[in-house]
Amino acid sequence: MEQSKDTQFYLVDERILPEAIKKTIQVKNLLNSGEVKTIHQAVQMVNLSRSAYYKYKDRVEPFYEAIQGRVFSVSIMISHEAGVLSRVLQLIARENGSIITINQGIPLQDVANVTLSFETRHMKIGVEELLKRAGRVKGVKDIRLIGHE
Repeated sequence: MEQSKDTQFYLVDERILPEAIKKTIQVKNLLNSGEVKTIHQAVQMVNLSRSAYYKYKDRVEPFYEAIQGRVFSVSIMISHEAGVLSRVLQLIARENGSIITINQGIPLQDVANVTLSFETRHMKIGVEELLKRAGRVKGVKDIRLIGHE
């Protein structure tokens, strides 16, 4: 994304964005996920004109993707059963995330808190998507982003 010295960035609640910008993000997500192969397929799928897509594509991206390559820390509540933490770590590894630290607390009432830090420079997907997928891992009760560098 080309930037001038005067470029300013804002965090904006998605609910107030115009539909064309929301659909541009959807197109980018479809392309990045591999669900569609071409821009033409993606814009048709979300009912967006190609010109609107090209107008916004270099000016909008999800927050987590904008800070790709950083270190993120998450807190995960997992069931105290064999393999849960391993499945989460395997997910991060499959997506080319790099684990930096792991800290697991003693399980209380069959639930353990794990704090993970991982680097995202080579990840194939955005952090937001990774957190969604990790939240669906069998035995994960809750996952929350607690910080990033």
